[in-house]
Formats: sequence, structure tokens, C-alpha cells
Amino acid sequence: MCGITGYIKLANNAAVADGVLDKMNQAQFHRGPDEGDTYVDEYVGLAHRRLSIIDLSSGQQPMSTEDEQFVLIFNGEIYNFQEVRQELEQLGHTFKTHSDTEVILQAYVAWGAKSVEKLRGMFSYVLWDKQQKQVFITRDRLGIKPLFYSIIDDVLYFASELKSIKLLPGLDKTIDPKALEQYFAFGYVAEPKTIYHSVTKLNPGHAMLLDLTKVEIAPYQYWDVSYAHQEELSEQEYEQQLVAEMKKAIDSHMMAEVPLGSFLSGGVDSSAVVAMMSQLSDKSVKTCSIGFDVKDYNETEFAQMVAKRYNTDHEERTVASDDFDLLDELAGLYDEPYADSSAMPTYRVCQLAKEKVTVCLSGDGADELLAGYRRYALMMNEEKVRNAIPESVRKLIFKPLGKLYPKLDWAPQFLRAKTTFQSLAMDTTEGYFHGVSILNNEQRKALFSDKVLNSLNGYSALQVFREHEANFDGHDPLSLIQYLDLKTYLVGDILTKVDRASMAHSLEVRVPFLDHEFVEWTAKVPTSLKLKNGQGKYILKKAMEPHLPHDVLYRKKMGFRVPLADWFRGPLKDKLKDALLSQEMRESGLFNMNTIRQWIDDHQSGRKEYSAPLWTLLMFASFYRQSLR
Repeated sequence: MCGITGYIKLANNAAVADGVLDKMNQAQFHRGPDEGDTYVDEYVGLAHRRLSIIDLSSGQQPMSTEDEQFVLIFNGEIYNFQEVRQELEQLGHTFKTHSDTEVILQAYVAWGAKSVEKLRGMFSYVLWDKQQKQVFITRDRLGIKPLFYSIIDDVLYFASELKSIKLLPGLDKTIDPKALEQYFAFGYVAEPKTIYHSVTKLNPGHAMLLDLTKVEIAPYQYWDVSYAHQEELSEQEYEQQLVAEMKKAIDSHMMAEVPLGSFLSGGVDSSAVVAMMSQLSDKSVKTCSIGFDVKDYNETEFAQMVAKRYNTDHEERTVASDDFDLLDELAGLYDEPYADSSAMPTYRVCQLAKEKVTVCLSGDGADELLAGYRRYALMMNEEKVRNAIPESVRKLIFKPLGKLYPKLDWAPQFLRAKTTFQSLAMDTTEGYFHGVSILNNEQRKALFSDKVLNSLNGYSALQVFREHEANFDGHDPLSLIQYLDLKTYLVGDILTKVDRASMAHSLEVRVPFLDHEFVEWTAKVPTSLKLKNGQGKYILKKAMEPHLPHDVLYRKKMGFRVPLADWFRGPLKDKLKDALLSQEMRESGLFNMNTIRQWIDDHQSGRKEYSAPLWTLLMFASFYRQSLR
């Protein structure tokens, strides 16, 4: 795992300030503390920070071919590099190292831009063809590894993290109103946008081939997952295939020349990974868990069940549920506003893991692939109503109900029907957007200043979902919302969280559920086996019954949670007011400050529940304050 950064001159007279490349590279030191180097010629500057995992003695970057025509910088791991290497050797290619980096380089020599389709792994890389004056830039299929870029005065700058781009003299740090709208809907800024109008993320499964003789910045898609065809097998056959496919993916992800282990939260996904790792390894698997000092948030007893069953080398630590000293540090870590409060325990579990290992496997991705989120079951219940009642009638019935029904945050779940009524007046995609939005449409309109609303000119973050919906090739609504999550929530929230939290501690995290061949296999599994009788991840749990305790598989899903509502009425009461009503926030021109004051008063008095919107605002305020420095 590493960090890459650099620049590409798009015009003959383009200039780069002295020392910029070194500063950008140093800003990512945490991503690769083992080694670092640069390559510079009259057209490009490439820089690399290395966290050594494979071929520790060689594999240094930037790496060039023997004739120095091709130069590569690479962040990530290629899990099938040995197979690709054998194919290249049969074509006559020779190798100086045992690294996956050289395999990427030689694969490009052999197959050009199409070579990325041969690779199985997580990656972002930039490859310079000096003779053809072409630059190939790409990112892995699921977006596990990040890549940001910006064009300033005919120079394209890129980096693994936004913090390197933010160092650039002349960077326009104007906040993009559409990105602001996305952030307060989703809790993150969705690909390909960033919070800054002038900086872009390369989309997952996309690449760019820049010809410096006729420059055109045109990212293209080289991969997408298809839900068009589902195989007809028995439930037992699917269970057997699932175990086989999981073992194949996990086995490839266990390749390393440094200490390797796994997160073990006590949930189904990480427990399944540990179970398969233990069966594939002749040594005890190193595992680590974070517990909380509040019982309702603590899953360590379930992690201990799995650790004991597989005799893992287990490390466990309890952290305070009021670990809010991390707030400002997290805002700096993510470089743009990011509102998932589980970033706090994720940061701590990565910190713990680094004490034992350099590489850690994670269970992320299973919920999206196999319908594990509770919201999927809720959405499918709504879908039954959509199928039974025509849209025109639903709008006639549920739209007024959604407006008139009170928002009973304090009431039992079955009485809190306002959001459901509103959703039922919408189609599947808009209903799902409404259900997952942190701030709903009315709240976002009430929050933003007139200036922002005028700039948005009617734009809604719903458009992000609509654009992905247009590319969906499946036939059922559950597959559609899974696809939407793969393209948005998984990339913008889950993978971003894990990448930044792990790399802050120079820890490589691998996500075997997101091996693209496993993803493609799950897309062919009927949705009736993913969500059955209200049970999410049904087929995974059935397949794991011989491998995991019943209480681990079938208990209520917890996940990493933080007691925000209590914090904002207690220990964070004053900090919340100071941050959200600060001079910087007032002078930003982005918000209706009366709305913010009202939300704070309503929440802290107990009249209403605004913990999620207030947390989202608090993380924005921390980002914004740091961005002004």
C-alpha cells in the first residue's frame, strides 16, 4: 500500500513551481513511511511513498522499464500478479523483481490500456509512456483506492489524497454548491465530485489515456457489474458456491511478506472472513477487536466466540464511547467534509491492528453485495405497496399523508411513519434516496442560504442516483438499490473511511468481499436468496452455519455506532454551539443561521431529534475551519 502523486504538463509552456512535487509527496508520508522517490522529466513529475508488503528488497517506485520508455507509480495490491506474470513470461517478457508493480508495467508494454482488465486487485496507478507522450491513469473497479486530480494553468496534478492537492499554489478552493448539497444528503461528497469546484475524483472502474500531443481529459469506464442474468441453482448449490468463491477471494488476499491479520468485530462479515482465513492458514490468524464502555454498543463477546472457536491470536481493547477528542483530527484526516461517525471506532481499530500487523483483512462490502442492511428489508416492504397501487393513486394518497403526519422522533418505530408515507409517494429510486438522506429535501432547503439555493438552481443530490440508475441493467428493485449503494455509499462512505483511517496508521486493509470476480458472482445470485423472510444476507448466513456460532449469525445487527444524541445534550453541548454558530460559519455565506440555531435549541431541549443533521454540520464546521488556515 502506498501513496502516489505528481503532475502532467498539458502545454509546452506550462510551468510547475519548484519544490511542489516533494511537498505533495511528503504530505502523504503516512501512506508509505518505508521509502519514497520521484521521477521528473520535461513533461511529467511522478512521486511515490511506499509501504512495503511484497518483494521488500526491491519493487521501489517510480519504476521504469529497462529501456526507460515506460515509468509507473502505483498504489495498491494486485492479487493475481503471479498468474499475469506467467502469461507475460510465455510472451517473452523478463523480470528483474518479484513485485506486482513490475507486472503492471510489463502488462502495459504487452497490452496497452487494455492491460488493466487483466488485473485483479485494489489499485490506482499512473503510467507514463515517454516515447508516445501518453499518460495512462486508472482506478480499481470498486473504488477501494482513491485518486484525486485538478488542472491549474495547463498542468494536471493528481494524488492519492486531497491534502496533497490542497498544497498547490493557485488552487481554487471555492466550495461547489452541488457538492455541498450531496454532502448534506449523503454525509459525503459522491464521486466524481469533491467539495472543491476545481478538484475531481476519478470514478471507480474508470481510466484516462492522455495523449500530450492532442490533450483531451476524457475518463472512460472499463468495468461495471451486471445484474442482467441470474443463475438457476438450488439453495444448497449456492451455499457451496459461496463458500468456494469466498475462499478463493480470501486466499488471494492473504499474500504478504509482512505480518497479516483480520479485523474481528463480532458481526457476520468479519467473522466469516476469519473463519475462512483460519481454514486456509496453517498458523493462528491474528485478530483484533474494539469494544466500548457502554454495553449497548459492545460486540466483543461475539468476537471472542469466533476467536475461541478458531484459536486466533486475539487482541482486544475497550475505548470510551465519548471518544470525541478525535473530532478535529478526523476532519483533517478526510480533507473534505465526511459525516460517518463510525470513523471514530474505525480509526481506533486500525490503530490497534497496526501494533500487531501491517496488513489486515476486513469484512466490508458484504452488506451491499448480499443485502445485509436493514434498510433493504424496509425498502422491499415499501416496494410491495408500490407494486400493488398505481403511482398516480399513491401520490394522491401518500403525498398529503406525508405532509400532514407529524414527525414523531420520540415515538416507537411503528408510529414513525412520516418518512414511509413520503417515500411511498415516490418511485423506487427517489424513495430510496429519501430514506437514506441524512437531511431530507425540506431540511436541506431550510439549511442553505439563499445564495447557495440560487446557485443550485433546483439541483438535487437525487441526480447522483438517477445517473447511476440509467446504467443499471437488472430487473428487480433490490438489485437496483444494491447497485446504487455500490456506486455511492460503498465508495464515498465505507471505502473512504477505511482507506483514510488505515493509512493514517500505515496499515494496509484488504477487502476480499470486493474482489471483482466475487462481486460479479454475487450479482448472479437471486435476490430471493439475499433477502428472505426479512433476513438480510440469508445465503451468507446459511453457508456459514457450519463455520460460525448461531448467536453470531442470527443476532441483531449492531455495527459501529456512536451515542450522538446524548453527546449533544451533554459533554458536547457547548462545543456544538461554539462550532456551528462560529464566526467562520456565519461568514461562510453557506447557511441560514436561524435554522441552525433552531435545530440546536430543539435538540438540546429534547423537543426534537436532530443528532444526525447536527453531527453532519459539526463535521462540516471542523473541515471548514481547517480549510481556512
